[in-house]
Amino acid sequence: MGVYNRFMNFLGLQEEEEIVERERIVEATEEPETNPYELRNKNKANVVSIHSQKNARVVLSEPRTYEETQDIADHLRSRRAVIVNLQRVRGDQAIRIVDFLSGTVYALSGSISKLGPNIFLCTPDSVDIHGHISEMMGEE
Repeated sequence: MGVYNRFMNFLGLQEEEEIVERERIVEATEEPETNPYELRNKNKANVVSIHSQKNARVVLSEPRTYEETQDIADHLRSRRAVIVNLQRVRGDQAIRIVDFLSGTVYALSGSISKLGPNIFLCTPDSVDIHGHISEMMGEE
């Protein structure tokens, strides 16, 4: 019995039987308190944002010198996938570029894949690559 109910009973404005009945009704209708934040988190686990891939970009790069490799590494650091076409550089520079990009991709926990002759796909860790492309040695 609350202080308010005792005071009303003391003044004679309320009888003790009504107080007991009201308290029983209130106790029966009360639901256990739930935290709305917990409910929101439970529902969020099943929600997938449609706009999560909105900023996904693939950058096409065709470097002509080794110095342009830094720009490719900057794209990878910005979590963008890069397709690198090395057909316009000399063989020795192409090897240096692939070595540099392999180190960059390793440092970012990404991956590098060969798509074709002198064409590579470099991806950061946020991009998954499934499958592979087999080289056709006889056709070249």
